[in-house]
Amino acid sequence: MKLSEKSQAVLEVFRELEVESRDFVQQAGLSCVVGCGKCCANPKVPASPLEFLPFALELYENGAIESNLRMLDSLGSEGFCLLYRPTSEDGSKGFCSQHTHRGLICRLFSSSARRNKQGEKELILCKVLKEAKPEAFAKASAAIKHELQVPMASTYYSKLADIDAFLTETYPINQAIRIAIELVLRYKFYEESETLEDY
Repeated sequence: MKLSEKSQAVLEVFRELEVESRDFVQQAGLSCVVGCGKCCANPKVPASPLEFLPFALELYENGAIESNLRMLDSLGSEGFCLLYRPTSEDGSKGFCSQHTHRGLICRLFSSSARRNKQGEKELILCKVLKEAKPEAFAKASAAIKHELQVPMASTYYSKLADIDAFLTETYPINQAIRIAIELVLRYKFYEESETLEDY
């Protein structure tokens, strides 16, 4: 499978999740607190290069790949996510500058579940959301054990692994983005080299 085909496959998985999670959020009344960026400011958020393949390819097509590599260099290993734009000094408030290209965990957070040690479904969300919407949290937590359909995080991680298991290895988010960018740069370099050889 070509890199571009893998990228399209990732987008298909994301589209499927978008539909399923939208239905859940509408019924559960749960969504991230507007303006909160505590998760996004965490440099250790886990992500895989495959999740950011569509983003890296778009950067290349728009001629913005080198500038984003420089931005990653300036953020360093303890910097917040490349896509995050903080609006507060401590980084706890802000927004995603590339919402359509956000990572899988960002898409799953507050709109999906995992199974706990007892095998029961439990919502994946943060302390901020639990405290901001305690009634909705309690109601949704009870409902997913019975009638309310909720996206399962493991299902979507498996779908990505089916596309390319090697590229679904997880790293801190900026490292995952960097690997995706470098992969695209190598791919495009060899693709262009082969095109030149045809002439």
